[in-house]
Amino acid sequence: MSLIKRVGMVLAGMVCFASLAQAETVKLAVTDLVGLEELQREFGAFKSELAKVTGYEIEFLPVTNRTAAVEALRFNKVDFVLTGPAEYVVMQKRADARIVVGLSRPDYFATIITMADGPYSTVADLKGSKVGFGEVGSTSKHLGPIQALADAGLDPQHDVQIVNTKIPVLWEALKRGDVAAIGMNHQNFVGLRQQEMEKGGLQPGAFRVIARGPDLPNDVLMAGSHVDGQVVDTVRQAFVEHSDALIAAILTGQDNQKYSGMRFITNVKDSQYQYVRSMYATAGFPEYADFIGD
Repeated sequence: MSLIKRVGMVLAGMVCFASLAQAETVKLAVTDLVGLEELQREFGAFKSELAKVTGYEIEFLPVTNRTAAVEALRFNKVDFVLTGPAEYVVMQKRADARIVVGLSRPDYFATIITMADGPYSTVADLKGSKVGFGEVGSTSKHLGPIQALADAGLDPQHDVQIVNTKIPVLWEALKRGDVAAIGMNHQNFVGLRQQEMEKGGLQPGAFRVIARGPDLPNDVLMAGSHVDGQVVDTVRQAFVEHSDALIAAILTGQDNQKYSGMRFITNVKDSQYQYVRSMYATAGFPEYADFIGD
């Protein structure tokens, strides 16, 4: 064998090895966390455990917001994204991303809360008043509460004045009477009510839930359309075979306690997100209301 041929074979082998190494490295983003430090604090243990059980090297890709995550998927800058139901609908439509596994969260639903001694006992009583929600686009703090109003007979676009701000600010605004009601997810409400009592403030009976939505669809781990099917299958199987270890790793994050009691679901269907598409239509974003199907 000539020297030139041997060198050619070595170079070809090096290229093959480099391609294999690259294929074994996947990038992961989480939509509700900003910055590498926060990602590492909340999901560092999960990242390490996922790398251990899949054999892949996992790299974090911080994203500044939901839109950035969608664009990262569209242009193959990230391979997997952990995100909520509202973001799933957008990513499925704009980036043709696939569900790898669902994260089923207990008591994950939207609530509408008023003061128990106030004049607002039903959703109908809120007509013409100011109602506060969390950040725009949040499944359980914005879109879910809006749909809860609509399900109870109000037109959120015309019957109430909507303000969006951070949840702690909403809580104080409700107590001061600056808003007639606030909307958030149930776990947020229970946590704030407990904190209120512990600091010597109002007792739980001072607040009234006048509406609640159905349990929301699962959070999901999504894979970009560019990710090889074998890689997706390997990651999905890891959640089946190492479920307890991966859940324990997620729960090491302080802010991840919202996942306490969760289970991984591998048979998530797109049709389960049709209620979220209804939320987008109700909130005035009909471009995300189209049904895709399974």
